[in-house]
Parts: sequence; structure tokens; C-alpha cells
Amino acid sequence: MPAAKRQEVEIDGRRLSLSNLDKVLYPAAAFAKGHVIDYYTRVSPVLLAHLRGRPLTLKRYPNGVDAGHFYEKQCPSHAPDWVQTARIGDIDFVLANDLPTLVWLANLADLELHTSLAHADGYGSPTVIAFDLDPGPPATIVECAEVALELRLIFEHLGMQMFPKTSGSKGMQVYLPLNGEATFAQTKGFSKAVAELLAREEPELVVARQTKSARAGKVLVDWGQNDVNKTTVSVYSLRAMARPTVSTPVTWDEVRATRVPEDLTFEARDVLRRADEHGDLFAPVLTLVQRLPGA
Repeated sequence: MPAAKRQEVEIDGRRLSLSNLDKVLYPAAAFAKGHVIDYYTRVSPVLLAHLRGRPLTLKRYPNGVDAGHFYEKQCPSHAPDWVQTARIGDIDFVLANDLPTLVWLANLADLELHTSLAHADGYGSPTVIAFDLDPGPPATIVECAEVALELRLIFEHLGMQMFPKTSGSKGMQVYLPLNGEATFAQTKGFSKAVAELLAREEPELVVARQTKSARAGKVLVDWGQNDVNKTTVSVYSLRAMARPTVSTPVTWDEVRATRVPEDLTFEARDVLRRADEHGDLFAPVLTLVQRLPGA
């Protein structure tokens, strides 16, 4: 590769060679790899705590969002020796524990960051329950917001707090922090029961099963994400949409006020501004200890 295509930088004492910074990865927004690296660098003060210690699955778009992509669980063999990993089964997963690693990943066009709901050193114990709300057209994130509020009401009755974020794609996720000793078997069974309860109570709005024929105009409450083998897009992660949208933490007031999908659509520049104004709205997810009912 010509020298002009590479730029040597030092970040927190680590040397990195960045390549093709002007390569456009989001053509509709003229958003290049350099912009991706800039976004992840600037959002890192609120992002890194949500990545640290969690096995990461890479989702790489080397030729941009309009071209093909591939998932990568095994840490690439050409990774710098300072990139930390965790061996789970026969796979060495990347741990995005610091800014140099985050920039290295962005340079690989790893646009989306998909993490386990558990830490590597407690892989059988999820720190959260994730309710993934996926709208079936013509339903949109507006209907997801309605379902999110219903979920919040259920857990308010149980004296528990939940935290919403957009998926950065079509829907949203609502996280129930645990930070205790629950198992995936417990969280998966519990989230399934809650999803099925909502589907019975709101049959015109909610489904709890994947069957496509049942999903038109409704919101799937996908409880199956609560599995040791599944990953969920991280808060503050870019998404590979036409524009550089982001999985964005939001307030319950914003969820309640949602009237059109644009109310809950945020791009990289919006998220940086929000982080400056609000800090990390998802910070309590990292520390709030709540006991799973019946656990």
C-alpha cells in the first residue's frame, strides 16, 4: 500500500498504522473511515466502560455499508500484541478495553460493536437482561416506544429500573440491569415469560415468537437475545445503515414523547453532542444491582 495511504499515530503510548482514511464507508453521507475513527475516539469516554471485559464479535465492512460484510469472532492473527483477548471455548475474542484497541478496530472497518451480555471472566452470568424490540412493518420504532413503556410499567411494579436505547436500526432495546449472579438459563426463561405476558395483554401490538406471518404491524419482543451464545449491539455503536446512525441511550421522557421515527433517530454527530450535554445516560446499567424476581 502506498505510503500516502497510511498514517502513523501514537495513542496512549501505542503505535498504530491507519490506512485509507479517506475511503468512504457511508456513501449517502460521505462519511469516511477517518470519520468513523474520529467518532469512536470522541465517544470513547462514554463507550469504553460498556465494552471493557466483554467478548466482542466484529462486524466488518471493508468496502462500506453498501458492500458485503463479515463477522469475526476470532481475534485477527495480525492484531498488535497489546490487544487483549479472552479465550472462550476455542475462540480468542477481542476485548476492547482501551482507546488504542477501539481505534485499531475502527481502522479494520469494524463499524458495529457486538458484545456479550456477560463479562469474559463471568461468562455464564449475564449482567443485564436485554429486551430487543423489533418492529414488523408497517410498525416502526414508534410502536417499539409504546412497548418499551409497557415493559417499564411491569418492572416499576416490581421495584426495578430499566434503561432504553435505540438500536440504531429499526427498533430499540430496553436493558434491565442485574449485576448479580443470575444465569443465562434464568434470564432467558424470565424474559420469555415477560414477552409472552405482554403478547397476551397486548395481542394487537406485541408478539413473542419469531414467525414472520405473525409479526406484520406488531413488535417482536425478542427474549432469545438472552443467551450465552448471542451478542447484542453495544450502546454507542455505529450501525451499517445508509447513514451513520448510532445505538443511542435515550431518556424515558424522550420515549414517551415519540411520535415519528425521526424522534428516536440519531447519527454520530448527534450522539457526540448528547454525550457532551448529558454524559452517559447508560451509566447506571454498569453498576445498578437488582435481583431477578424468583432467582
